[in-house]
This record gives sequence, structure tokens and C-alpha cells, in this order.
Amino acid sequence: MIHPKTELRLINNQVGYGVFAIDFIPEGTITYVKDSLELVITPTDYLIHSAEMQQSIEKYSYRDENGNRIVSWDFAKYVNHCCNCNTISTGYGFEIAIRDIFEGEQITDEYGIFNSDDEMELVCGESNCRKRIQPNDFDTYYKEWDDKIKKAIGRLFEVNQPLLALVDNNVKIELDGFFSNPESYKSVYSLKFHSNG
Repeated sequence: MIHPKTELRLINNQVGYGVFAIDFIPEGTITYVKDSLELVITPTDYLIHSAEMQQSIEKYSYRDENGNRIVSWDFAKYVNHCCNCNTISTGYGFEIAIRDIFEGEQITDEYGIFNSDDEMELVCGESNCRKRIQPNDFDTYYKEWDDKIKKAIGRLFEVNQPLLALVDNNVKIELDGFFSNPESYKSVYSLKFHSNG
């Protein structure tokens, strides 16, 4: 589920839709939670879909650490990548604002965490744009992503959290462990899918 202080807007014909903040969302705010309504498509389920359905699934899903493709039931699936993103996935199964997000600003994410097998051309337009998502981005950037997450997650209980109630109880226990012992931090690398093949 996407943060309730957001809305879907058409950006342009090249990018399509994007998700925008309709109010101030401070750093440390949970911006997305994988809830019980998300569509989970197992690797086997994916293979039995037609090529057209597979293409749609690829466009609107991310792949979790188990190889399942997750399609959001709400407009979270329209959050775009940016190489200077303002939210990022965490090892705790939710996404967090890694800096303050202002009203009218687009909510952006890091697609390198989405376990893609294929390269993806980027159109984020940032000066630091990588130009492509690469299958090895996880290995290349996870430490940098962890640094951003650790900074933001420290504010988790300092800001309003409308999605906190949707966070799994086991995750809440892991968070309790982190806040009592920061060395127990769960790296974003835990989200990496490791293929057996």
C-alpha cells in the first residue's frame, strides 16, 4: 500500500504516470508496505501466463528475495525510478523516505533493488543518472543504499506513520532489535534474489 498522502498523475507520454506527494512527507516516513492485498505471482505462475501478460507483470511488478513478482493493488505500481530517488526499499519489507518529500514532488524509487534479470534504460534525467539498470546493481550499490536507509530509519518513530499498522509483527520485532542494537541492522541486501540456476 502506498502512503495515503499521494496521488497518481500523468507525467508525459514517454514516462507515463507517476506518484506525487499531496502533502509534506518527512524523512523517515514509511511510504510503501507490502500488505495482504498485493498480488504475489510465483515463478511457476509467471511461466504459465501468456507473453502479453508476462510483459505487463514485468512492467508493474518487482521481484522479491524469493523470486516472486509482486504487483501492487493500488497505484504504488506507478512509482518511477530516479537515480536520485527520495524513497527506497529496506530489508524490513517496506519503503522509506530517505529525505524530506515536499507537496507536489514526485515519489521516486530505486529500481536496482527490484531483482531484474535484464537491463533497463533510464529516463530519470538526473545529473548522476546511471543510464541503465543493470542486473548487478544490487552488488554494486547496496552499501550506498544501506547508508541512506540507516540515516532515514533512525527517524522512524519521530514522524507520523500512517502505514505502520500494516507492518508485519515479525518486522516490528526486528525493528525493536535494531533500535536496541543498531549492529543488528537488516541490510537491503537481504532483498536480493539468489537464483538456484
